[in-house]
Amino acid sequence: MLYFSAELIFTNIGKPLTKKVIVTDNDGTILDITDKSNVTADVMEIKGAIVPGFVNAHCHLELSHFRGKLPTGTGLIPFIRSVVTLRDSPELEIQQAIKDADEEMYQNGIVAVGDISNKLDTAATKDSSKISYYTFVEMFDFLQEGEAQNTFDQYLEVYNNQSTKGQNKRSCVPHAPYSVSKNLFNLINDQNDDQKTVSIHNQETPHENQFFVSKKGDLIDFYDGFRMDITQFQATGMPSIDYALTHMDSDLKTLFIHNTICDKRDIEAAQNWNDKTYWITCPNANLFIENRLPNYQTFIDSNAKMGVGTDSLSSNWQLSILEEIKTIQRFQSFLDTETLIRWSSYNSAEALGYDQLGSIEIGKQPGLVALEGLNNRGDKLCDVLSASRLI
Repeated sequence: MLYFSAELIFTNIGKPLTKKVIVTDNDGTILDITDKSNVTADVMEIKGAIVPGFVNAHCHLELSHFRGKLPTGTGLIPFIRSVVTLRDSPELEIQQAIKDADEEMYQNGIVAVGDISNKLDTAATKDSSKISYYTFVEMFDFLQEGEAQNTFDQYLEVYNNQSTKGQNKRSCVPHAPYSVSKNLFNLINDQNDDQKTVSIHNQETPHENQFFVSKKGDLIDFYDGFRMDITQFQATGMPSIDYALTHMDSDLKTLFIHNTICDKRDIEAAQNWNDKTYWITCPNANLFIENRLPNYQTFIDSNAKMGVGTDSLSSNWQLSILEEIKTIQRFQSFLDTETLIRWSSYNSAEALGYDQLGSIEIGKQPGLVALEGLNNRGDKLCDVLSASRLI
């Protein structure tokens, strides 16, 4: 058995504990949480806090070879154009970058990932990884209704060959409201059973809403640039999220990703549509691409279930959930440390359906991460000197 103690233990099921010892077996299953006075064995003492392993609710592992290659602050539409046009690289470079990124996440205390895949590039790494992956096979036909079946068939091959080893899971998901036709939404819905979790990129840029409200804005130029005919698309007069709500399956657990320009009306519309709705924020990617963050107070006021992701190394400087919640607290400091740790572990684990993760409870196997320097409940995440995986 192994014994761990810290000045604070964030369990995510109550207030942080003090003067307690976590007892695990060698595989990390929590056997007991007890007073120090009850333990005679050697205890690993952490000068700071212990938190459950982090869960990265949104990543694009297959884009890891883009690290350091794309400029910041371009806005979403130029960013997507760059990814689409520059995506191909030597296979050995792609595979090594994927392996390195997987190891980086593991070392940063990440125990599970909700990962977007358009290809099979990440399947081999996921098979051998120490991290659990929920692979979202992402589909898009850029609103070309006649191409929906061909598009679906192409991505179905990716889905069928994705890793399901160990705790790995998979589902078919739409990319974003502006890139998925009604026909493709229907095909995706038919593929997923009611146990699946799905995700969709949502409201990252004002141009997305503008496109649906009035069929104007930079998305028009984006489609023109790729010579895609969108004459059959008619403006809905409503924000983009309404198009997604109309065509997605309201019975499935649904992750809305980014949500940078979501307002209270949008959040409440989604939560009335489906009570299994989660809002995943990727703050460093939002700053990297659009140089803006969501208004987190709006989500809190709406009782939204928040999770945290990193997005990819094409749009981030590192794959660290700790750095994501540091960024949130740096820019919107009213958010307390306890809340952000819950977002980044418990809520994200719940969103991905990993019941054994996210909280330090007897019988669970959440992984344990030490945050050196986080000594008191009132400390800020910027006080953390280092994060290290314990088990």
